Amino acid sequence: MKVSSIPAYRRRHKKSVLLNDKEIDAFEQYCKKYKIKNQSKIIRDALFKSILQHYDEDYPTLFSKQELANLECHE
Repeated sequence: MKVSSIPAYRRRHKKSVLLNDKEIDAFEQYCKKYKIKNQSKIIRDALFKSILQHYDEDYPTLFSKQELANLECHE
């Protein structure tokens, strides 16, 4: 079963973003250089890569950073 055929995964919500002249030029040059046809996909991929990295960094732990640093073995 394709992901797009699952109702919860259908893209129905639209967001827009404004870019200045230099940003759009850089984006279009990048897409042209790497022969990217689906610009929406590259934007989604970059966005969610950043979001998931932040989730990983912000994930709550049992111990504070200081407590974890104190637990490290130093030989």
